[in-house]
Amino acid sequence: MYVKHKKTIECVFVDAKDKHDMRKTALRGIKKLPMQVMLTFAAINLKNLANWTWLGPKVA
Repeated sequence: MYVKHKKTIECVFVDAKDKHDMRKTALRGIKKLPMQVMLTFAAINLKNLANWTWLGPKVA
């Protein structure tokens, strides 16, 4: 189960840190930081959705 978790969940956080500059935040404060995190992960989800519709779903 950890192997599946590692491939699905951990890759999202690595992608956010490396490609979307989440190592250091631009905003400060308890109210502003969730806004940046949600926008970043919304962008990642939109990117994944675009790739999924472009390439088609993977059949297991």
